[in-house]
Amino acid sequence: MRKINIAIDGPSAAGKSSISSRLAAKYGYVHLDTGAMYRCLGLNALRSHVSDSDEDALCELLSKTDIVLYPDGRVFMNGEDVSKAIRTDEVSMLASNVSKWKNVRKEMVKRQQKMAEAKGFIMDGRDIGTVVLTDAEVKVFLTASAEARAMRRYLQNQKAGIEGHTLEELREEIEKRDAQDSGRANSPLKQAEDAVLVDSSNMTIEEVVDAISALVDRACAEETL
Repeated sequence: MRKINIAIDGPSAAGKSSISSRLAAKYGYVHLDTGAMYRCLGLNALRSHVSDSDEDALCELLSKTDIVLYPDGRVFMNGEDVSKAIRTDEVSMLASNVSKWKNVRKEMVKRQQKMAEAKGFIMDGRDIGTVVLTDAEVKVFLTASAEARAMRRYLQNQKAGIEGHTLEELREEIEKRDAQDSGRANSPLKQAEDAVLVDSSNMTIEEVVDAISALVDRACAEETL
């Protein structure tokens, strides 16, 4: 069966990465977590004492930042496994801050498009269907209420042993990031015109995977006609 590309966009903590990983395992595709790439730059900026408000310095830092995403979900930055380090709430906000810069996004998009040329990729982020993979055969906008997303992040942090914010603080941060991602000038978070909206607020992971799988199966069938 001919392989296609799948674009999954949506706000922070909507479950994009978890759903994409399951779909990748189901179809034998490679999951490219583009948000992890911005998180790597945010983490590197934090460690290198580079301001997230200095676009030129961030671009220079990015040129020296090697990012490798593995099919099993591991993320390496300059040879170091940062899979856990990039998932803190502080790095999450930094990722949003550095992603607003036009030239940072331009370089990231170039890297992402190069990765997906061979087809058979599931890419998730905030501008995949609208900017990065505009020709993706399946586009999904995955969302959920702020309350549902905060609870998921809270439980995720507990499971990962990440201490810090209360449930209410997480909800406030999520709402803040939603506003920032949707309101930025460069590649704002928005649903592509040809994307299918999936609200997972009251859905299990299995139900979301099944819903998107139906779209993928239909698209693959059409490709073989």
